[in-house]
Amino acid sequence: MSVAKKDIKKMTTHQLQEMKNRGEKISMLTAYDYSYARIVDDAGIDVILVGDSASNVMAGHDSTLPITLDQMIYHAQSVVRAIDRALIVVDLPFGSYQGNSSEALRSAIRIMKESGAHSVKLEGGSEVIDSVKRILSAGIPVMGHLGLTPQSIYKFGTYTVRAKEIEEAAKLKEDAKLLEEAGCFALVLEKIPATLATEVAKSVNIPVIGIGAGNGVDGQVLVLHDMLGVTKEFSPRFLRRYLNLYEEMKGAVSEYIKDVKSLDFPNDKEQY
Repeated sequence: MSVAKKDIKKMTTHQLQEMKNRGEKISMLTAYDYSYARIVDDAGIDVILVGDSASNVMAGHDSTLPITLDQMIYHAQSVVRAIDRALIVVDLPFGSYQGNSSEALRSAIRIMKESGAHSVKLEGGSEVIDSVKRILSAGIPVMGHLGLTPQSIYKFGTYTVRAKEIEEAAKLKEDAKLLEEAGCFALVLEKIPATLATEVAKSVNIPVIGIGAGNGVDGQVLVLHDMLGVTKEFSPRFLRRYLNLYEEMKGAVSEYIKDVKSLDFPNDKEQY
């Protein structure tokens, strides 16, 4: 029996905190459009991230840097129309918050007002703490992001595992506490050693979501197109492909082409 929309309990930042407190893992996936977001939400996902990874999987760029604030708002609007249950987090794109807390606040307000999303996410620790505090001062929930921060790829020069060295690991732990103390409701830890991620998750009271950070954290996030096998070039160790949609969809399109050319489609029953 289907559940009426009014009976569906929407996820909140408070519920995520309660999930961590009782040891229940948090599920999180990206989505960028209405159709996919509707499926993901209907499946019961806890959190949907409208990620700046749309720059890669939707627009074909080789990094997350090119996507604009207007484009992120467009994707967020599409996702918001689809969901009944999930908490929606939207990435602040590169250039919309770094180095200027006033600009960060304006960007976050635009996302919240124009898309109807529930929260924003931004990358970095002490370097962006002023922006984090400024956004939080307006009552906008903020999710932090530490470890591999793709918007800084040209500084790192590589997508390899971060915080393997003592100094960088120490800074990551300090930044996690800093973001918690500032008021972030959750953190994403990307591509860091599992032991370090577990230590961070135990050291802070807020939920910690991992991607390539082992199973000692409070939840997991993957890029939807990667885990469904829509993309095929990206194959890091942490990615589990649950389908191979690239080949399945390619096969379906090939069948359609064959049927059109052979006059099999449309048949008598498919005409008016």
